[in-house]
Amino acid sequence: MTVVIDRATGKRRGERAPRPGPLQRMKHSYQRYWYAYAMIAPVVVVLGVLVLYPLARGIYLTFTDATSLNSARTIGVNHIDATYKFIGLDNYADILWGPTAYDRFWSHFIWTIVWTALCVLLHYVIGLGLALLLNQKLRGRTFYRLILVLPWAVPTFVTVFGWRFMLADGGVINSMLEAVHLPTPLWLEDTFWQRFAAIMVNTWCGVPFMMVSLLGGLQSIDGVLYEAAEMDGANAWQRFRHVTLPGLRSVSSTVVLLGIIWTFNQFAIIFLLFGDTAPDAQILVTWAYQLGFGQQPRDYAQSAAYGVLLLSILIVFTSVYRRWLARNEQQLAI
Repeated sequence: MTVVIDRATGKRRGERAPRPGPLQRMKHSYQRYWYAYAMIAPVVVVLGVLVLYPLARGIYLTFTDATSLNSARTIGVNHIDATYKFIGLDNYADILWGPTAYDRFWSHFIWTIVWTALCVLLHYVIGLGLALLLNQKLRGRTFYRLILVLPWAVPTFVTVFGWRFMLADGGVINSMLEAVHLPTPLWLEDTFWQRFAAIMVNTWCGVPFMMVSLLGGLQSIDGVLYEAAEMDGANAWQRFRHVTLPGLRSVSSTVVLLGIIWTFNQFAIIFLLFGDTAPDAQILVTWAYQLGFGQQPRDYAQSAAYGVLLLSILIVFTSVYRRWLARNEQQLAI
């Protein structure tokens, strides 16, 4: 076998050059893409200040017994140093397995799961129904679209305060129920009706986003598929099942995932609708806020631990959900 050697470099022809080290690759990347790095640098700085540092600080607090009584603070001209200590995983153990674990965590966790599942289901079903209607050739379709998008365009606090006034004891809803001689629930006082009202208000706020997203997905489906199915004798349900739903698969998977994340962490609706007057209607994120800012003394460590648990739950769910979708896509491709 003949080996050809390059006289200029002394290397064998066809031999791979050694891979440069990480510092050399980073230097080469910076020299080649320095303009892109300069453009994203402000975003990285802002994210680091507003997201990464608070996240790292919050994770650190979960391993301490920090409260408003032992944290550093300034009173007048006097500065009091922090006296909290490192306690390891005691906060997580107390939340998950402590003597009050069910009342403080698991009951709120179960309600958060039920709240998220019901809200996202209603968002998707109602949003898909409205999207199918608006995808038809209707007179005044643009006007209907504008009206149905309004709940999404109005600021959340305006919408929630409006519902709070309507759900009050002397509000419009109870007045209408009284007029037709029906029972008037205690929407803002009884636990069952508080939860029912929270789901109703969140559905009102979340349906427009789902409707607009699914409407865009419906308009991207080729009309030829519907014509071919109709020529083959498929009825309306069969066309919906075998053409519409498969055509919406990619859009549906994305909006459902976003809906689950947003609803699981939906702070504004619960907090603005009830404040701290409905302990049994609080989901995990509002309960964490209650521990950290709605009581005395403020329990910063436990509140931060709740936040880390929420983040962990969503990361695990998102990973499992994406893998499940990828597996289904592979099975359909086969």
